[in-house]
Amino acid sequence: MQVPYAILIGPPGSGKSSVGRALAKRLGVGFIDSDNLVEKKSGRKISDIFVNDGEEVFRDLEFEALTAALQDTRSVLSLGGGAPISERAQAALTEREFPIVFLDVSLSVAAPRVGFNRDRPLLLGNPRAQWQSLYDARRPIYEKLATIVIKVDSMSIDEIVHTIKLGL
Repeated sequence: MQVPYAILIGPPGSGKSSVGRALAKRLGVGFIDSDNLVEKKSGRKISDIFVNDGEEVFRDLEFEALTAALQDTRSVLSLGGGAPISERAQAALTEREFPIVFLDVSLSVAAPRVGFNRDRPLLLGNPRAQWQSLYDARRPIYEKLATIVIKVDSMSIDEIVHTIKLGL
């Protein structure tokens, strides 16, 4: 059975979507963004789901998107920052040998990319402190799942894509 070409994980602002699109183009395969799948299926923005239905409903929709995306064996998959955190998501990701790439980024590089706007509901309040807290909690899971870890702070998208291709 084939598996997705690569699954990209990491915190908000690590470049998962940008790198995923570029990698898919370079490989000549499709690209799937789990956040886009959730929004498309629900017909609502993620921030609206959080506000109106709560995080638990969002995580259920996110898990459905993850399991659907894992069936596509001809794509690069970019997961939302929290998508691989639950036990059930980790089980889905580890039951087969998917190539999983952790795009590791520092707060100083992620901050301008994320912009800490209202479309990131888990980063409301003190966004820098919230980002760091989420990163600190999630990093061990990202590291455990990853077959490739790339510190992306000083790398261009092309350099990251090249590094991923070498590791596949």
